[in-house]
Amino acid sequence: MTSSDNRVRIDKWLWAARFFKTRALSAEAVEGGKVSVNGDRVKPAKALKAGDALELRIGPYTWSITVTELSDRRGSATEAARLYQESADSRRGREETAERIKAERLSNPFPRGRPTKKQRRQIHKFFEEND
Repeated sequence: MTSSDNRVRIDKWLWAARFFKTRALSAEAVEGGKVSVNGDRVKPAKALKAGDALELRIGPYTWSITVTELSDRRGSATEAARLYQESADSRRGREETAERIKAERLSNPFPRGRPTKKQRRQIHKFFEEND
């Protein structure tokens, strides 16, 4: 699964490591500043090498990983997991963020979104009766 080259483009590697579904999405994330290599903002054509430290933000989650292997081909999830090593702090931070998001969802007074027209009429009727 490793590339014969010593370097791989960052957008290809992110796609092969299954962080993004398409290369276009990975290139867009790199262009948008969501990915940094060794603390520097990079372009999609940046060549990665084994040992580079990546920090990427996908939605509310932040990943701090170290590149262990290079690949420009997308394989199975188990093969993709061998391409990087995630730090313990990063994993713990993602788990805390997931718990916080779950708690926010449970405390939402409107879990199904906005009230329907019928529910809105009932709310107005309730407040008019109690004034």
